[in-house]
Amino acid sequence: MATFLGIDYPTCWFLLVGAVFTGYIILDGFDLGAGIIHLFFTKEESRRIALNAIGPVWDGNEVWIVIGGGALFAGFPEVYASLLSAFYVPFILFLLGIIFRAISIEFRSKEPMLWWRRMWDISYCASSTLIAFLLGVILGNVTEGINMGPDHVFRGSFTEFLNPYALLTGVTTVALLMMHGAIYLVMKTENRLYTKLTLIVKDATIFFVIMILLTSFYTLLYLPKMAAVIRNYPELFVVPVMMVLTIANITRQITKRKYLYAFISSAVTISLLMILVAMELYPNMLVSTQSPANNLTVYNASSSQKTLGIMLVVAAIGVPLVVGYTTFVFVTFKGKVKLDEMSY
Repeated sequence: MATFLGIDYPTCWFLLVGAVFTGYIILDGFDLGAGIIHLFFTKEESRRIALNAIGPVWDGNEVWIVIGGGALFAGFPEVYASLLSAFYVPFILFLLGIIFRAISIEFRSKEPMLWWRRMWDISYCASSTLIAFLLGVILGNVTEGINMGPDHVFRGSFTEFLNPYALLTGVTTVALLMMHGAIYLVMKTENRLYTKLTLIVKDATIFFVIMILLTSFYTLLYLPKMAAVIRNYPELFVVPVMMVLTIANITRQITKRKYLYAFISSAVTISLLMILVAMELYPNMLVSTQSPANNLTVYNASSSQKTLGIMLVVAAIGVPLVVGYTTFVFVTFKGKVKLDEMSY
């Protein structure tokens, strides 16, 4: 089997797909978080400032989900097919959320009427919350396993997705992105809105800490297989330890009002959570609750070695370009938000 830097091609693509989706959650996550807390701002000026804080970057951040979907299709077409067919309804709702979030941001400032702007404010908040919740629900179901037959076709119903663990993961994801988005906004604002956001950040962080503790307890009690990996490989215990330390550092930096460091710690927390999921899944990508023989793994669901090799070259060229563009945008629009005639 062909390797890259000593890692076989299917595992390389597993890591690449995971890294791209992690990048999406980190980058579009603070956009979603800003939308979730949007209705907490009561003044028109505050809402405009909050929208303009993400204005230059939100649509570029969505590119990462497109790259992630393309990477999954290229590297693991059978996983792509089974995943999207199984989660058909959640993904349709996810796409509707993406659409309504975009038009809410763009349409809000087109008319001056109060009812018009309030309508799109509610749509923006609702769609952002829906996207974040569905991301958590899908992740929770993938982690727990789905009712998949030997032909890798989903045998269950939509209601199976709304199990306690998936719902808990969905709410935890909303809490995480609320905190992530609030920290980003507080870095971009000043004066009275900055003061209000310092309070929202604290409340959102408390909400996230409570939810991550509940999710962790549920996981240890009802999903012991997730802890089995760490028991079998004790050196991996460093990952949950690092996650606890980064969450503690978020609260520490917020207390000291060093929000850039808090934002970095929040991004690292998201990365470590995704690493924990990857650790639990590998070498599986989709786990069947019917039988382990039905699982889709990085080996039985990957494209041919030649395809993976060619696409690795494409990824080696394309991903740095996207990273460079993203970095350029953030550097260009750094600093506090100021309203002008070109603002939302």
